[in-house]
Amino acid sequence: MAPTISSAFSEFASALASIGGGLFNSLMAVFQAILAFFMNVFGSTIQLLQSILKLGIDMCQGLVGFVAANFLALAAIGGAYYWYTTSQRQKSGGVVAGKRNT
Repeated sequence: MAPTISSAFSEFASALASIGGGLFNSLMAVFQAILAFFMNVFGSTIQLLQSILKLGIDMCQGLVGFVAANFLALAAIGGAYYWYTTSQRQKSGGVVAGKRNT
């Protein structure tokens, strides 16, 4: 049988539908990969926070752990205070609480 115009258009439409289906499947695979990536990042972040919490709880066991935890807490508070005051000093151009740095 010789190809007809209608069979050529039918094959063309079939090819276009196949291309469209392939593009749709590719886009769905990309979105699925992005979703899996963010779910993995979220799960890893939760595991990291759980590990940090467990570290803190494990450090506070016993007298030595209690003393070490208090030392680290004071060091963290002191570091935060130092960071805050230096950032405020830089933002104000060297003036803190109405006094000028000389």
